Amino acid sequence: MKKEETFDFHIKSCWHSISRMYNQKAAQEDITASIGYVLINIHSKDGTPATKIAPMLGLETRSLTRVLKSMEDKGLIEKRPDPLDRRSVRIFLTELGRQKKGKSVETVMDFNQKVQKALTEKELKSFFRIFRKINDVIHQNQKSEF
Repeated sequence: MKKEETFDFHIKSCWHSISRMYNQKAAQEDITASIGYVLINIHSKDGTPATKIAPMLGLETRSLTRVLKSMEDKGLIEKRPDPLDRRSVRIFLTELGRQKKGKSVETVMDFNQKVQKALTEKELKSFFRIFRKINDVIHQNQKSEF
């Protein structure tokens, strides 16, 4: 089987293109796509527990720690003790963080609108149905070997 005939080739190729596009947009804002994704997932008013961010984004804890340190150094976030559980830390956006979050959301929404305009309603429904099925296959086979 040729690599071009595999599902993962097309998914990975497309994801790399999206990632490059997002990183180019993010660089214009002096952030990275990873930082943009984290910003999008931090609640603007209530903050977000640090322990909840990594699972939401599928990141390893060590990777998230580096990203959060970078974000703190750039003045995008601040860490505060959780008022309900002093052992836990909540991540809050600074004013600059809220601005960069807005740009990140705008970038994601713009891309999604462009893709939606390029596809028919039938193609959109098929796309989401197919990706749900692929995820189902992955989840059903996680415990067994491929």
